[in-house]
Amino acid sequence: MLWLTDRDWFGLAVLIYGLSTVYSVFLWRHGFRQHNRVSYLLLLAGFLCHTTAMWQRGFSLDRCPVNNLFEATMFTAWTIVTAYLLIGTWSRVRFLGAFASPILLALGVFALNRQLDTAHSPARESVDAWTSLHAALVLLSYGAFGLSAVAALMFLTHDHNLKFHKLRAVFSLMPPIERLGLVVSRLLLVGFVLLTLGMVVGTVWARKPAGVSFISDTKVIWSVLVWVLYGILLVLRWRFAEGGRRTAWASLGIFGFVMLTFWGTNLLSAIHRP
Repeated sequence: MLWLTDRDWFGLAVLIYGLSTVYSVFLWRHGFRQHNRVSYLLLLAGFLCHTTAMWQRGFSLDRCPVNNLFEATMFTAWTIVTAYLLIGTWSRVRFLGAFASPILLALGVFALNRQLDTAHSPARESVDAWTSLHAALVLLSYGAFGLSAVAALMFLTHDHNLKFHKLRAVFSLMPPIERLGLVVSRLLLVGFVLLTLGMVVGTVWARKPAGVSFISDTKVIWSVLVWVLYGILLVLRWRFAEGGRRTAWASLGIFGFVMLTFWGTNLLSAIHRP
């Protein structure tokens, strides 16, 4: 299958994520009591195709493939599925895959829009290592935030079942709701640390186009806003013990805002526009 291009491999990964999403419906209907391993193996197969696509694209460019919206979306989805596969080795949280699959499918279908895979401009061909590191750290943070949103959705589902005394909440193999809340908080912290490091690298060391205002750039302002929102959420979570449903809803809401506005701010940015 060496004749397949990076987009072909990624399309195959998205197809497998779609199969995993369909299978997730089966898990939801049966109360998450069995067959988690099938879902995990499907996402593992999608991950292998996804990684092959990333490797082919990166090898052809001789750098980390994060330089247009297609590559950024592909990388973000890859970080989510990678993090899930690592966490999913613990069978008690393997059900996250049933919630991660629809998000991976949505990101994949969106990324397959050919208009996002724009040709690299000459300026992009000379991207330095610091710029690549900056982009990779920021996109890794989005992956952590995305998986936190997945865990938050799982938390809210479990909370809803308990609230209405559904038997499947009692007999389910899902982890305790307190542990799910802890997973949400820790993933938020990991994402916040990665985002902070990425912003520091981008501000101090990454190459910036000449004659472009850094402070007033749309993407920079948006990134600071996202950093502040997640920072406030973490402060409320630890300083005032604001946990549970509020943290879960906030995690979902902020990540939804990130996904809905990321692409538009990229296009409006003179620094980050492909």
